[in-house]
Amino acid sequence: MATEKSPPQTSIATFDHDITQFRERLAVLKTFLMGSATTSIEECDNSTEELIASVFGRSSANLEIYEYAELGEAGGLVNVTGEAPEGANFDENRDSLRQRQRVLESCISDLETRRAQAASGRKAKKTSGPKVIDFMSSTVRSVSQDATLKEAAQLLQEWKIGSLLVDGGDETVGSITETELTREVIANGVDANATTVKTCMREPIVSLESSDSVVDVVQLMKEKATRHVCVTENGKIVGLISVSDILRYYSGVK
Repeated sequence: MATEKSPPQTSIATFDHDITQFRERLAVLKTFLMGSATTSIEECDNSTEELIASVFGRSSANLEIYEYAELGEAGGLVNVTGEAPEGANFDENRDSLRQRQRVLESCISDLETRRAQAASGRKAKKTSGPKVIDFMSSTVRSVSQDATLKEAAQLLQEWKIGSLLVDGGDETVGSITETELTREVIANGVDANATTVKTCMREPIVSLESSDSVVDVVQLMKEKATRHVCVTENGKIVGLISVSDILRYYSGVK
């Protein structure tokens, strides 16, 4: 009877080689930030894309994020336009370089984590790197499912946020965002004073664990076509992460 073979394990030496290559690419990228580059940014990008593809695969989220970072459009990594960090005012070229830098730092962090796991004999996690818990908002705002859309819109404006969880009494039953409110009230012409949140909310909630990586949340936002994701620990909601939080990370904004 045929037996299934396990995939070959990556050696420590291979991890060391890959990490060194990424550090070298990061050093080259930093020369553009310092204004001392001796090569073109196009050449730098081509070499970096080839390195990411060879190590993580051409379908990896890291490669896609880097390609968007080249344009300075990290928001595009979840197919979202018009949403940027609040109060941000960037030099576009430097912002794009900082986004590239963040992607390379994420790749290095991922590889270093996998190397440590391989050295200790532990099974590598699916994805490592910067964690959601470091960039999420721990303030969770909600609205009753029986509240009107107008009441929900007033809360969004009062708290200056883009989404609310929907409270069903004993549990969180969904979420509603500025975009959904605009679509329902303006595009579909519903009465915001008479229509309840539960008729327009998104369900079920989209969530991931606080220990998951920033790359994981980017992939989830793309898959679910959402700008806001709940963060959980042992099944309990402990925070939220949005496209703005992702933009802040890839732009190096605190």
